Amino acid sequence: MRKISGEAFRRALIEEFRRQPIGRHSPGLRLLLNNLRSGQKEDPYILVCTKPHREWRLARKSVERGSPVRLVPDLIFSSPEQAEWEVFKLLWKESTGECLT
Repeated sequence: MRKISGEAFRRALIEEFRRQPIGRHSPGLRLLLNNLRSGQKEDPYILVCTKPHREWRLARKSVERGSPVRLVPDLIFSSPEQAEWEVFKLLWKESTGECLT
């Protein structure tokens, strides 16, 4: 079996996440997600369910204990998978400067 490396490997991990943003991920994708999440310069993103089983919003959670979460304006989703993909794209852009579509 041919080993994938470099840009092709990164693209394969992105596609893996796009196909299945929630659930079990490969070791390579888990490592990538850990790196993206730990490299956040601002308060971490969290997912808030605002209407049970119908609506999810992104928010920023302060690292300061007891601080309220701040909803991210204009980002409303009909599924947690859509929201997770959006967070991935935001973290990817923050980390690499590259926009994913």
